[in-house]
Amino acid sequence: MTTSAPLRLRPVDIGKPRMRGWLHAYAFFAALVCGIVLCSIAATRPGWAPLVSCLIYSLTVCGLFGTSALYHRRVWSERGYQIMRRMDHSMIFVFIAGTYTPFCALLLDTRHATIMLSLVWGGALAGVAVKLIWPHAPRWVSAPLYLALGWVAVAMLPEILHSGGVTALVLLSVGGAIYSVGAVFYALRRPNPWPTVFGHHEFFHACTLVAAICHHIAIYFALFA
Repeated sequence: MTTSAPLRLRPVDIGKPRMRGWLHAYAFFAALVCGIVLCSIAATRPGWAPLVSCLIYSLTVCGLFGTSALYHRRVWSERGYQIMRRMDHSMIFVFIAGTYTPFCALLLDTRHATIMLSLVWGGALAGVAVKLIWPHAPRWVSAPLYLALGWVAVAMLPEILHSGGVTALVLLSVGGAIYSVGAVFYALRRPNPWPTVFGHHEFFHACTLVAAICHHIAIYFALFA
């Protein structure tokens, strides 16, 4: 009689805080509901751009949180771990581009929207390629890549202010700043006050949640600008 070999625990699994992955697990279900509401409202706006852009955004948000929750909550086989690591890190780039999409589609003129979306989605695909080819790139390489793609938005801030108003601009900027703080936490692995319960990576995940809320609210202002 044979039994299947147990999964090999890696140090990352043995020392995993109890809250690892739970924030994004809860966020996935919240994002699913919020995405349905957002897309339903977007469908009432004139033209296809509001619905399509909000649908892309909602899918990338759910994809990010869902992939992250699966990756961090389970103890994977070695092969499964490598696959999920690539997917988790790649989804960050896709999520950044997905977040840009409604702001570009709703607040920029056609020419600027086309240029900006080409830049951010091209950058996201390049980032995904890097993560697939070099999955174990050091954090000091990964974090600046995320930040660089995220702050391309600086180029369109004046037009967002003009078309979307002060509130949308403030929410977008605050969300971007919180994402940046999270990227620093990710790169430095700090703070880490409760490593067995709520470690440095949980602070990174918490930043993504707060920033995503800011941007989600900002999209409503963009819809009704």
